[in-house]
Amino acid sequence: MAMEAALIEQLIRDGIPGADVRIEDLRGDGDHYAAIVTSDAFVGKSRVAQHRMVQDALGGRLGTELHALQIHTRTA
Repeated sequence: MAMEAALIEQLIRDGIPGADVRIEDLRGDGDHYAAIVTSDAFVGKSRVAQHRMVQDALGGRLGTELHALQIHTRTA
Protein backbone atom coordinates (compact mmCIF):
# COMPACT_ATOMS: atom_id res chain seq x y z
CA MET A 1 0.00 0.00 0.00
CA ALA A 2 1.43 3.34 -1.09
CA MET A 3 1.63 6.33 1.21
CA GLU A 4 0.59 9.81 0.09
CA ALA A 5 3.29 12.50 -0.08
CA ALA A 6 1.02 14.92 1.78
CA LEU A 7 0.79 12.52 4.74
CA ILE A 8 4.58 12.09 4.86
CA GLU A 9 4.99 15.87 4.83
CA GLN A 10 2.40 16.36 7.58
CA LEU A 11 3.91 13.68 9.83
CA ILE A 12 7.35 15.26 9.55
CA ARG A 13 5.96 18.77 10.17
CA ASP A 14 4.08 17.49 13.24
CA GLY A 15 7.14 15.66 14.55
CA ILE A 16 9.58 18.52 13.88
CA PRO A 17 7.62 21.75 14.45
CA GLY A 18 8.75 24.66 12.31
CA ALA A 19 10.54 22.43 9.80
CA ASP A 20 10.46 23.25 6.11
CA VAL A 21 9.58 19.96 4.38
CA ARG A 22 9.64 19.10 0.70
CA ILE A 23 8.67 15.63 -0.52
CA GLU A 24 9.53 14.29 -3.97
CA ASP A 25 8.06 11.12 -5.47
CA LEU A 26 11.19 9.67 -7.08
CA ARG A 27 9.54 7.09 -9.35
CA GLY A 28 5.96 8.30 -9.59
CA ASP A 29 4.79 5.11 -7.89
CA GLY A 30 3.94 6.46 -4.43
CA ASP A 31 6.46 4.06 -2.91
CA HIS A 32 9.85 5.75 -3.35
CA TYR A 33 10.22 9.25 -1.94
CA ALA A 34 12.87 11.78 -1.01
CA ALA A 35 12.35 14.14 1.93
CA ILE A 36 14.29 17.40 2.12
CA VAL A 37 13.89 18.72 5.65
CA THR A 38 15.30 22.02 6.88
CA SER A 39 15.08 22.86 10.58
CA ASP A 40 16.81 24.76 13.36
CA ALA A 41 16.18 21.64 15.48
CA PHE A 42 19.05 19.96 13.61
CA VAL A 43 21.68 22.49 14.78
CA GLY A 44 24.43 20.75 16.74
CA LYS A 45 23.19 17.25 15.93
CA SER A 46 25.03 14.68 13.85
CA ARG A 47 23.63 13.70 10.46
CA VAL A 48 22.61 10.35 11.95
CA ALA A 49 20.70 12.09 14.77
CA GLN A 50 19.01 14.39 12.26
CA HIS A 51 17.88 11.46 10.14
CA ARG A 52 16.68 9.62 13.23
CA MET A 53 14.50 12.64 14.10
CA VAL A 54 12.85 12.41 10.69
CA GLN A 55 12.40 8.65 11.00
CA ASP A 56 10.90 9.06 14.48
CA ALA A 57 8.45 11.65 13.14
CA LEU A 58 7.12 8.97 10.77
CA GLY A 59 6.05 6.87 13.73
CA GLY A 60 7.22 3.46 12.55
CA ARG A 61 5.75 3.75 9.05
CA LEU A 62 9.15 3.60 7.33
CA GLY A 63 9.66 0.10 5.97
CA THR A 64 5.98 -0.78 6.33
CA GLU A 65 3.47 1.70 4.84
CA LEU A 66 6.35 3.72 3.41
CA HIS A 67 8.63 1.50 1.36
CA ALA A 68 11.62 3.78 0.68
CA LEU A 69 12.59 7.28 1.77
CA GLN A 70 15.80 9.16 0.99
CA ILE A 71 16.35 11.69 3.76
CA HIS A 72 18.22 14.95 3.22
CA THR A 73 18.51 17.26 6.23
CA ARG A 74 19.73 20.83 6.49
CA THR A 75 19.89 23.48 9.16
CA ALA A 76 18.04 26.72 8.57
